[in-house]
Amino acid sequence: MKNTINIVKHSGDVVPFDAKKLINSLRRAKANEELIQQIVEEVNASLYDGMTTKQIYKMAFKMLKGKSSVSASRYKLKKAIMELGPTGFPFEKFVAKILEQEGFQTQAGVIVQGHCVTHEIDVAALKDDKHYMIECKFHSDKGRFCDVKIPLYIQSRFIDVERQWKMKPSHDRKFHQGWVYTNTRFTTDAIQYAECIGLGLTSWDYPKNNSLKYRIDMAGLHPLTALTTMTKAEKTKLLDKGIVLCKELHETPTLLNEIGVDKTRHKKILEDSEALCKTH
Repeated sequence: MKNTINIVKHSGDVVPFDAKKLINSLRRAKANEELIQQIVEEVNASLYDGMTTKQIYKMAFKMLKGKSSVSASRYKLKKAIMELGPTGFPFEKFVAKILEQEGFQTQAGVIVQGHCVTHEIDVAALKDDKHYMIECKFHSDKGRFCDVKIPLYIQSRFIDVERQWKMKPSHDRKFHQGWVYTNTRFTTDAIQYAECIGLGLTSWDYPKNNSLKYRIDMAGLHPLTALTTMTKAEKTKLLDKGIVLCKELHETPTLLNEIGVDKTRHKKILEDSEALCKTH
């Protein structure tokens, strides 16, 4: 194994290559240990100073895809969420679907009257005595973070909406909260402000045991863009129909007929989508 090889992250930061990080990401994708070892050896043999994390990802993904399309789908989860774009609306639908699976009643893209002005809310979620106003910040560039200006802005909108909500019958007893969901990350200041003011934040890896990554893995709610057995054009047709989860595809196989997928490919696509829905 080569020592002290420096690689370049997407952010431009230069860091020493850490094989443990690659191994952990492959284990999260549920690749078998023999394949993980093969991939690590192949990457180590190809390492050079200045190699990018993107190049390492592509190499690992290609090897995974050749051996296990389902593991490859899990491995590309972060990229798959990026592929829900570019408008951001499928990401709103995706967030709404996650909350629905957790027992919330949701509405996406709803106009609500605040105390002072009307607001378009990306997702309104209601469960028992909890009522959430959720803003979804989708970035097609994983290097873009949500800075403190985002929670400041969302909190001010939430205060206006909450004032109106509290005037509704029985709402004075409900717990109202504003949330921001993003597919990338929050800056330290954004997290500090949100924690101080009581605004909820969910990002790719925050909070640790309730992040997007964690909840998707735990509930088997992978986006259909993760599937390696479908073309980009086919996935786009499904997204245009409002279908965002592998789970939805598995539960309604006739969707494949509706978008014109050849019947000879149905079995493999549905097998992969079912495997991604499994939570163990």
